[in-house]
Amino acid sequence: MRRIALALLVICNPLTAAERPLRFSISESSTMPMVRIEDGQATGGILYDLQTRLAEKVGRRAQLMVLPRLRVQQMLVRGEIDVRCDVNPAWLKESTHQYIWSVPFMVHRDVLVGTGANLPRQQPPGEAIGTVLGFVYPTLEPAFASGALRRDDARTQELVLAKLTAARDRYAVSNELTLDWYDRTHANGQPLHKLGVVASDIVACIVRDEPDVPAHTLLRALVRMSVDGEFEAILARYR
Repeated sequence: MRRIALALLVICNPLTAAERPLRFSISESSTMPMVRIEDGQATGGILYDLQTRLAEKVGRRAQLMVLPRLRVQQMLVRGEIDVRCDVNPAWLKESTHQYIWSVPFMVHRDVLVGTGANLPRQQPPGEAIGTVLGFVYPTLEPAFASGALRRDDARTQELVLAKLTAARDRYAVSNELTLDWYDRTHANGQPLHKLGVVASDIVACIVRDEPDVPAHTLLRALVRMSVDGEFEAILARYR
């Protein structure tokens, strides 16, 4: 009887592993329209729609883990995240050798934002610029390193824009989609101004390439979503 029980355990364990939810990471600093976070849970937004749809396509449940950005980096290194989306190679400091990159799903545009319509010709050395804590801005790193610009970090992109609206900073860097969403929902008829493009990056997903993750099935599903126009349909809901 004991041998039968052990045999059943061996047979059932792979099924249990195969049916576990897929672990998707979401940075807690993300805001709408990328993701809506309520009581520590992702409840809507572009990443919510994309990731739940992707899991559905491969017949799995999505476990959307809302985490501090630094913890996401640590868990990637340890292989504790199955899929991470909205990422570009230039933003990653950690190794991703155990992950495979997907097809791109959108273009991420960072823009310089101000309360005035024009950028002054003279800027004092060390001018503070609103940034998100833990975000990497490759095109601005030389200015930060030289002291020409100084980061003024806030926990989320929405808080960065709120500080700008409150005149605590003269400038900030924002994802263009987030800025457009903020102007529609927070600015009370006084929109912030785009002063220029800081960076324009193609973003994709990375999928952990291990036996307990259907990596190639997920990658093919992302290709199919792109071909079928599902990426654009998701983005259109939030523009």
